[in-house]
Amino acid sequence: MTSEIIGTAILILLGCGVVANAILPRNKGFDGGWLLINFGWGLAVFAGVYAAFKSGAHLNPAVTIGLFVAQLPFAQTKGADGTVLAQVDPTVANMFLYFAAELIGAMIGAALAYLAYKKHFDEDADPATKLAVFSTGPAIRSYGWNLITEILGTFVLVFWVVSAGKSPSGLGPLAVALIVVGIGASLGGPTGYAINPARDLGPRIVHALLPIKGKGSSDWSYAWVPVVGPLLGGVLGGLIGHWYV
Repeated sequence: MTSEIIGTAILILLGCGVVANAILPRNKGFDGGWLLINFGWGLAVFAGVYAAFKSGAHLNPAVTIGLFVAQLPFAQTKGADGTVLAQVDPTVANMFLYFAAELIGAMIGAALAYLAYKKHFDEDADPATKLAVFSTGPAIRSYGWNLITEILGTFVLVFWVVSAGKSPSGLGPLAVALIVVGIGASLGGPTGYAINPARDLGPRIVHALLPIKGKGSSDWSYAWVPVVGPLLGGVLGGLIGHWYV
């Protein structure tokens, strides 16, 4: 799982890094806008996928669980008469190993992003701005609707990953990067498009642990949305993506 840790760390280092560049004071990229963040995250995915190619480059528990449920129909144990006795995926243990590696990598990447922007975190800024470098938050707080937004955004990502795996394409990591840019530009406004439980939870934990000057709350009351929403979206994307193509 070293590959998955490294790939996710690079994803979060560059992803949190572009947010820090765009919103923290006295940065050369300050006030770069939403599209700078969208493209920065897309290119972060591009780099992370290449770095984690040895492990399949999931980088995201929603992708991992989506791929897991997409292959469930093939993991059947049948009796002599053809009756299905059990339907258990043999890689369930690996799925949780991926989850752990992705979370560890996300925490490492967030800590490195903090080090890169340490002097800018020391500047006076709204605590919510500093938190936004690490984790997502809603533009309008409405947990149910925020959850729906995260489900939809993640569904698009995982549906594409599962269905693209069965379609001829030479675009590879670039295509995934462009899908992430598209999701951010189209569906990212309401919640900041976590679309990845590790991407949000790992950096949020790091934000809570680091001695960031004037950091304020880590907003744990919202933290379940960018975890549950992407997991549900990943399951839906995996199931529908498998049956659609």
